[in-house]
Amino acid sequence: MSAVIERIGRRLRLAVIGGGAGSFIGPVHRIAARLDGHYDIVASALSSDPERGHRGGLELGIAADRAYGTWQALIEAEARRADRVDVIAVMTPNDSHLAICLAAVDAGFHVICDKPVTTDLASARTLAARVAAAQTEFCVAYCYTGYPMVRQARDMVRSGQLGTIRQVHLQYVQGNLALPTAEPDTGWRMQAERVGGSLVLLDIGTHAFHLGAYVTGLAVESLCADLGATRPGGQVDDYVSSLLRYANGARGSLWVTNAAAGSEHGLGFRIHGDLGGLEWQQEEPNRLIHRRIDGFDQTLTRRLGASLGAGAQRSTRVERGHPEGYLEAFANLYSEFAEVVAGRIDGHRQAVADDLFPQLADGVEGLAFVAAAAESAATARWVSVPRA
Repeated sequence: MSAVIERIGRRLRLAVIGGGAGSFIGPVHRIAARLDGHYDIVASALSSDPERGHRGGLELGIAADRAYGTWQALIEAEARRADRVDVIAVMTPNDSHLAICLAAVDAGFHVICDKPVTTDLASARTLAARVAAAQTEFCVAYCYTGYPMVRQARDMVRSGQLGTIRQVHLQYVQGNLALPTAEPDTGWRMQAERVGGSLVLLDIGTHAFHLGAYVTGLAVESLCADLGATRPGGQVDDYVSSLLRYANGARGSLWVTNAAAGSEHGLGFRIHGDLGGLEWQQEEPNRLIHRRIDGFDQTLTRRLGASLGAGAQRSTRVERGHPEGYLEAFANLYSEFAEVVAGRIDGHRQAVADDLFPQLADGVEGLAFVAAAAESAATARWVSVPRA
């Protein structure tokens, strides 16, 4: 039985805002929400075009009176219903996140939001204050933290198996904008005012930055960044490289681009302490390489079962030898969030999953990184990263 059904006698009622026809991320959210049986998707506002949004909701099987034309109508109407939704998932363009999330939180809904939570640090802090005042739950969809081997790395770092962390190297190397068939100057992501300034920082840079923070638990104190477009005539940032200095004295680097010809996805990390290192690549997500200073390299996989840490065990679904991937990782966030929301509903909120899924503070920290990297690139100097 679903842990949520066991606790509150039903699935959570979920509304989705954005992610309609033609969206990549919309179907991902909906599959992830349904995978473990914790949610029923009962309401939608799928498009900025009211008619298209309503029609898309009907095609998903949403009742006609809950296939809303606008997100404003959804929040207003659902807030009045006796069977109102419990959670609202937001997967719209960046510049709309703040208004939607503020309205949802003020109406008492719990929220799952795509990154970045807003387009700038000041508004992210405003949102965080409102969430704290409303005492609602908030998850930021840094989906790559849901992989079992990422959580294994996190457990190993925090249990001291790497010793004191000395170096953290992060990369996210895509080739989307280098494709000859790409249309680089169309779509909302190519509009600086809609994306929030720097495409590469807000679209994928925050993913890489958060992955390092999630695994190590360390804060970046200062950075020096180079940021810009590598494509001739490019109107948006497609490249950032940065040197990082961590609070414990560790050094690191971050290399992120979506214009590296021939690259596919390229998200990964290499983290080294004084006892050894860990290496993980998202294109081979079920393998984590552990390099010891005084022994053989070891490739960790989910076949180790009970020998893995609690985070990896909790996040694994299928039997050894059967690969798990992106959709399952995304679903882990939805499922952990469901447990916390169910605890809010039955009055017994638990912190078991709370320590695993990314929360609003993580989203604020991501925008602090973006602000510092942009300032550093503009001034050609080291910049302190604001505390979230």
